[in-house]
Amino acid sequence: LRVQNRKLYLATFAAVLGPLSFGFVLGYSSPVIPELREISDPKLRLDSSQASWFGSVVTVGAAAGGILGSYLVDKVGRKLSLMLCSIPYAFGYVVIISAQNVWMLYFGRMLTGLASGITSLVVPVYISEVSHPKVRGMLGSCVQLMVVTGILGAYIAGITLKWRWLAVLCSFPSCIMLLFMSFMPETPRFLLNRNKRSEAIAALHFLRGPHADHEWECRQIEASVHEEGLNFSEFKNPSIYRPLLIGVALMFFQQVTGINAVMFYAETIFEDAGFKDSRMASVVVGSTQVCFTAVGALIVDKTGRKMLLYISGIIMALSTALFGLYFKMVLPNRNNSSNPDVWFTLNSASPGTESSISWLAVVSLGLFVAGFALGWGPVPWLVISEIFPLSARGILSGACVLTNWVMAFLVTKEFGDFIGFLTSYGTFWLFSACCCLSVIFTAFYVPETKGQTLEQIEAYFRRS
Repeated sequence: LRVQNRKLYLATFAAVLGPLSFGFVLGYSSPVIPELREISDPKLRLDSSQASWFGSVVTVGAAAGGILGSYLVDKVGRKLSLMLCSIPYAFGYVVIISAQNVWMLYFGRMLTGLASGITSLVVPVYISEVSHPKVRGMLGSCVQLMVVTGILGAYIAGITLKWRWLAVLCSFPSCIMLLFMSFMPETPRFLLNRNKRSEAIAALHFLRGPHADHEWECRQIEASVHEEGLNFSEFKNPSIYRPLLIGVALMFFQQVTGINAVMFYAETIFEDAGFKDSRMASVVVGSTQVCFTAVGALIVDKTGRKMLLYISGIIMALSTALFGLYFKMVLPNRNNSSNPDVWFTLNSASPGTESSISWLAVVSLGLFVAGFALGWGPVPWLVISEIFPLSARGILSGACVLTNWVMAFLVTKEFGDFIGFLTSYGTFWLFSACCCLSVIFTAFYVPETKGQTLEQIEAYFRRS
């Protein structure tokens, strides 16, 4: 078992270098935006609108990456899809490093977003298909753990590195992933779906060790393998549309909690909470996220997926309600909050007010990040990697990833407009209401997949 786990952990480590790259992409904007707003070169200097696009254009590329990934993962396989996505990662950073104007920055961010979209689809599928049920939850949660580790790495490196050198650093994980993945096996389920039984046995030998019953596991997988592709008419089948609706809803709720809006503007929020060193405050937030994601990964196979979603949703609902209360107390009146520029709006607080209750903003942000990291960060990605039938895994995962990134774009890009329309406190109270709805949805519709094989989960949806 120890040898088996060692090889399995090695394959997982190679795969999660992709989410690490993805985390660097997300974290890159936070330290870089303030620098590019102050840069002397007028061709590269960002105004408020351009800074908003710089932060959110990644999500446009990632939405396209979700569509491309859904095609690649079923056509060329999980392993080769991961190796291919290292190309737009590297090329995107080359464009950013050599950027002469704002449009080159946008294009580079778009390419790294494209790679992130492919990564966010393929890696959970790869890990769920190579894992066995006892550790699948923990290994699947490592996807989000590496994302937040990448975000934290970008925050820390951004304190000392200029934006071009930070881009050089951010390009390393994807190059290492390309090297490592070339030595890892394709998933046994994909190989059996392509009638490559001997290669599937060899993959199981690598992943499970020489003493496991490879033939038995092969027969279990083969019993649920459907060689034919997915027809449009099959979407009428509850075993297809029910997991799809659950997956899409999980991705929707993950984003409407407001996590990307909070993380993209974390430094701005801390500045307005009265912190002199907002960059260091962002590092503290990133560290909190890493710690609680690790806790979630360690306990998810014991507590179950649903329990973590309940705890996480309740914590986030309370913390966003507190955040709304903070801004309600700090902002002098509604009229001063009508400007859609997020920096203007947050800075329209009464002088001195924010410093007296800045602890409320810090506690709220810390609670929110901890709550999200515990459940609603890693668990939706884990669940969508488990609930889809093998014959439709690529296209259904693609629909979920597309939903996630479209919602991420809308929430990130329109955060300032929401503040202008609803006020700061109204926006955070809206996020709080969405967190409450996510808990209700989990209670009624999300199945518990703890301890079950992927074939048992597929059979559950067929029976229902």
